[in-house]
Amino acid sequence: MSGSHRRFSRASSFVIAGWVIVFFARALAAQTPSPALVVLEKRDRALVIVDPATLKIAGRVPAGPDPHEVECSPDGRRAYISNYGGDGSLHTISVVDLDAQKALPAIDLGALRSPHGLAFVGGKLYFTVESNKVVGRVDPATQAVDWLMGTGQDGTHMVVVSPALDRVFTSNVSSGTISIFEQVERTARNFGTTWRLTNVAAGRGAEGFDLAPDGKTIWTANAQDGTVTVIDVAAKKATETFAIPVRGNRLKFTRDGGRVLVSGSPSGSTRANLVILDVASHQVVKSFDFGGASAGILVLPDGSRAFIAVSEGDKVVGVDLQKLQIVGEIATGHEPDGLAWAQRK
Repeated sequence: MSGSHRRFSRASSFVIAGWVIVFFARALAAQTPSPALVVLEKRDRALVIVDPATLKIAGRVPAGPDPHEVECSPDGRRAYISNYGGDGSLHTISVVDLDAQKALPAIDLGALRSPHGLAFVGGKLYFTVESNKVVGRVDPATQAVDWLMGTGQDGTHMVVVSPALDRVFTSNVSSGTISIFEQVERTARNFGTTWRLTNVAAGRGAEGFDLAPDGKTIWTANAQDGTVTVIDVAAKKATETFAIPVRGNRLKFTRDGGRVLVSGSPSGSTRANLVILDVASHQVVKSFDFGGASAGILVLPDGSRAFIAVSEGDKVVGVDLQKLQIVGEIATGHEPDGLAWAQRK
């Protein structure tokens, strides 16, 4: 065989190999469904990609050390994971390419330690940092922190941002409070955006919380008390606190604002791991025993179903929000917690 023929064959082999790599890369991307349910397995340090139509696992990706919460970008192509490390040793947010099902370089928060709560709103990723008692914001395009505010509270844990971006809320577990940051109008003496902070007392272990769809109230689950506190957003004060049969660590409104889901561990003589409350009456509409303490709650965008991470049962349970019944279970790895929804656009 001539040298030129060997060179041609070698070049052809490289081209073929390249096409094979592209083919398999595309095949791998095709394995990621859209929409997809993403689940964090805390003890396994993994992100699980689930097809919500079949409840089958479509992929598993490393999620970095001590993953706790997850949020997806609006285009459904990236997942962001807080690497908590409650002892202050961790300072990163892991990033996952959901199409390719692979880990990307993490966002390094530097001196900001123990990131936890996440919210992707207005093209930016908001996060809480417990050790520094702050809430911040990352620009995903630059992976740089472009906004940071201190709560002055212990255990700044979860974050919610108003759709208009004019209010940011955090729960502060150890202080038992909700922080409300609100934009203040500019004045002649103030040429930049000013934020006013109000810390509102809730209950012991205030952790999971949500802003009502109409933006008027916040409901907060107080895990240590087994109660829920209702906060008037405009007045910035608690209006009532009432007992529930769960020591709640996560709380979510239904899309229509008529009901609230609270997950956690049983309180008192009940065995409930999830309760669904009527907002108007505060009464329990339905309770579920999933066989173990529960954590993350995800209400689907269309409001039809919710998924609940049963951390002690190593599973995620789907609940029909119209019929109020279990519609399926997903066996996961160890200690599922954070949940998110990825819909490719």
